[in-house]
Amino acid sequence: MKKAIVVGSGFGGLAIAIRLQAKGYDVTIFEKNEMIGGHAYQFKENGYTFDMGPSLITAPNIINKLFETANRKMEDYLELIELDPFYRIYFHDGSVIDYSGYAEEMKTQMTKFNEQDAEKYDEFMEYVKALYKVVIEDGLGSMPFDLQTMIKFMPAAMKLNALFPAYTNVARFFKDPRHRFLFSFHPLFIGGSPFSAPSVYLMIPYLEKVGGVSFTNGGMYSVVKAFEKVFLELGGTIKTNSEVEKILVEDKKAYGIRSNEKFYPADLVVSNAHFAHTYLDLVEKKDRKKWTDKKVKNLDYSMSSFLLYIGVKKQYPQLLHHTLILSERYKELVKDIFSRKVLAEDFSMYLHVPTRTDSSMAPEGCESMYVLIPVPNLEGQTDWKTEKLKFANKILKFLEEDFGLDGLRENIEVLKLYTPEDFKTQRNNYIGSAWGVEPKLTQTASFRPHNKSEDVSNLYLVGASTHPGAGVPGVLLTAEATEKTILEDFGTFGYEKNERQKVEILANY
Repeated sequence: MKKAIVVGSGFGGLAIAIRLQAKGYDVTIFEKNEMIGGHAYQFKENGYTFDMGPSLITAPNIINKLFETANRKMEDYLELIELDPFYRIYFHDGSVIDYSGYAEEMKTQMTKFNEQDAEKYDEFMEYVKALYKVVIEDGLGSMPFDLQTMIKFMPAAMKLNALFPAYTNVARFFKDPRHRFLFSFHPLFIGGSPFSAPSVYLMIPYLEKVGGVSFTNGGMYSVVKAFEKVFLELGGTIKTNSEVEKILVEDKKAYGIRSNEKFYPADLVVSNAHFAHTYLDLVEKKDRKKWTDKKVKNLDYSMSSFLLYIGVKKQYPQLLHHTLILSERYKELVKDIFSRKVLAEDFSMYLHVPTRTDSSMAPEGCESMYVLIPVPNLEGQTDWKTEKLKFANKILKFLEEDFGLDGLRENIEVLKLYTPEDFKTQRNNYIGSAWGVEPKLTQTASFRPHNKSEDVSNLYLVGASTHPGAGVPGVLLTAEATEKTILEDFGTFGYEKNERQKVEILANY
């Protein structure tokens, strides 16, 4: 048996651990924190349960595929609850749209804003369906994306305008600013700007349309626990409270890790830690020819988030499970976050209120919610030690007095704040970037950090910064791509199978 060590237990780390353990590897996960889950951590207080990160499931087929890899059935471990609508979106002018996967419902709502836009809905969905086919059905999102693969893919990418900014392509179909937001905001869910992320990421609306948007009883952490159960059933090992201090390298080859001042040998190491943390902190400078400190730091990293986890002894029916409340500014606010890196006076927000679906996540008659506000990463000059409480009070005041959540502040029983500084210290996220390497054109596909280290043999990466990118489906696909390159390197049966698949896929382009 080959011994594999996985650094970190986010969705990417758990997925690669399951895949390798199912292939006969002896896998141990090392996790810094007391509980596994990475960004999908969960905490409970005073009867309230809070998922701290991912809040929805799309592409259940990708999750199911992971269970099938372990010869398991997803329905034996998870109970998915489909949400309809997917999101309720409040625009600054008071107009509202309930975003769903049902074409006629969407067109009826869109007609109120712009009749011609509504007529373009089907044409837009056909366009994003073609992107979905390339990434998901044809498998380009789940294979290691080297330069050769990128060159083969370029004709199809050009034909689909997949390299143009997402917002630019959406604007070709729709005129009303609300519709332009509605179908271009999805890159924000994976840490990217709709004005610089390539249009290949517009496959997400079709991914939602096909697979729906779901939740699970017990919150998103139930997915973490399901993955943990499968991994342990397969014979894997998990070590919590075991931060990896170094990935050990000799003759340009990883041979183990050091954790809690102990040496653990391995035939290969897979890092699910933040990409920059992996190279800047875990691998010595002398062992990095390509990913020097300067090159790592010169990459563009995603935005961060300011989060409020709120337990309130009152309920608010005007909030759906997923609710977006938008500022009047769109492009300029995104520029403030990504380019200018300033904390703007206005803000847009995303509210996750799981008690709309699962009442067990709060005491009876109460609401568990988190509020997420996109903010600049720590390359900006915001002093979160002084701004933290002021910003939180500003948000709570807005929600109560401007948005209409009456009595919010006086009914709060739990309030926990999470800033970019917490992403840095608690999650080892470089400059507090919540989603890792920004998904812009020059950092997409073969231009993203590779699933296999270019500097160190037997070192591999999974997670938001590798191909194909962030989000739960994207991160699970990084594990599939990483598994393929590991099997190629270690000469198992998977080598022949995966090489044949790669040749067949590329022959289509």
